[in-house]
Amino acid sequence: MKNTTLCYIEKNGSYLMMLRNKKKNDLNEGKYVGIGGHFLENEDPYECMVREAKEETGLDVFPKYRGIVTFISSEYESEQMHLFTATEFSGELIDCDEGELVFVPKEKLKSLPTWEGDRIFFDLLDTREDFFALKLVYEGDVLVSYSIDGVKIR
Repeated sequence: MKNTTLCYIEKNGSYLMMLRNKKKNDLNEGKYVGIGGHFLENEDPYECMVREAKEETGLDVFPKYRGIVTFISSEYESEQMHLFTATEFSGELIDCDEGELVFVPKEKLKSLPTWEGDRIFFDLLDTREDFFALKLVYEGDVLVSYSIDGVKIR
């Protein structure tokens, strides 16, 4: 199982989102996602998140660890994604070679092309302050089941 990070940088009621439209053979192509990526050897989740944020956005972030999301897929390797938010950051946005960066008001997130599971953790980020565990099970691009903190919802 691979380990990744994902962060939503917040500014004025908006999250920094990346429209994945620049990489070839990108499983997220055409979707809006937060920023983040794969762990390097010997990195912990915070180190990975801070590095990925700097590489993708040019920003220095001070992330808050919010939850862990386990993705199970019929088509891709299973993944544990360490989910963060950041309201404190410094620096200037740069162009990203993976996609277009744009701040999107939180109330408009659900109207964007995203993974169905992302909409679930948007709700959790808005309604919970405590750490949560979310498990998402996909068949192809379709979310077939999920559980929150070990309780099956669907």
